[in-house]
Amino acid sequence: MIPPLISVILPAHNEAEYLGDCLTALLASEPGNWRAEVIVAANACTDQTVSVAQGFANQIEALGWGFKVTETATPGKLNAFNEGEAMASGTLFAYLDADVQVSPPLMGQIVGVLHGSAPAYASGRPVVAPARSALTRAYARFWQRLPFVTEGVPGFGLFAVNAAGRKRWDAFPDIISDDTFVRLCFAPDERHLLPATYSWPMIEGLRNLVRVRRRQDAGVTEIARQFPELLKNDDTSRPGVGELAGMGLRDPLGFAAYALVKLAVKTPYAAGTGWVRGR
Repeated sequence: MIPPLISVILPAHNEAEYLGDCLTALLASEPGNWRAEVIVAANACTDQTVSVAQGFANQIEALGWGFKVTETATPGKLNAFNEGEAMASGTLFAYLDADVQVSPPLMGQIVGVLHGSAPAYASGRPVVAPARSALTRAYARFWQRLPFVTEGVPGFGLFAVNAAGRKRWDAFPDIISDDTFVRLCFAPDERHLLPATYSWPMIEGLRNLVRVRRRQDAGVTEIARQFPELLKNDDTSRPGVGELAGMGLRDPLGFAAYALVKLAVKTPYAAGTGWVRGR
């Protein structure tokens, strides 16, 4: 039997600084009864993203994996997903941000749970990478303990689906929150949280945290407006006042950082919902 092929689609906009670490971690995946191809979809890059990607060609091909790089002047992550998918040959699809680093067991676990005929969605356990600013470290520490992160399968930075699951939508729509959209295309019992981890960087500093949180909220509102039928799959657990108070007692500095960002989102501070890197 031919081992399943997973297409790892990696959108990249000016990610030369981070792409090397992302690909190095991916290539360190534990081998198993599966094959992979890596598709770097560079979009509107003005740095060395493409040359960094191409510099991994020999290493990737030495593993027996496929490797493709596509470059477009059109900006946008969702368009990059579509460009990458147009080149994909796999029956399984992983969508990996260029600043994420997967742990060695994760890709094999993803293939194992997705290799079937029933529609399925999968991701690993996110671990926030060490932040530079004290505020972001405190916020991240508290945020990682929220039920959405600890109990769900959020998929930020990395999510994967099989062929049957990918039929749930056509081309990626031009929306803010791709991970929320894809997650809500699956019922809770079709989503699989795997034990292996991946490292995901959080935005740095109060202004950027507020802008990103505001943009995330706008993304959820956009999906509710454009795809209301998907809301039936929303099982997000939101902590009550008592639960937040208990968490705050255990981590007062983390709670203070979280509350500060949450309150600032409702003010004109750091106005604007445009994309921001801020790492």
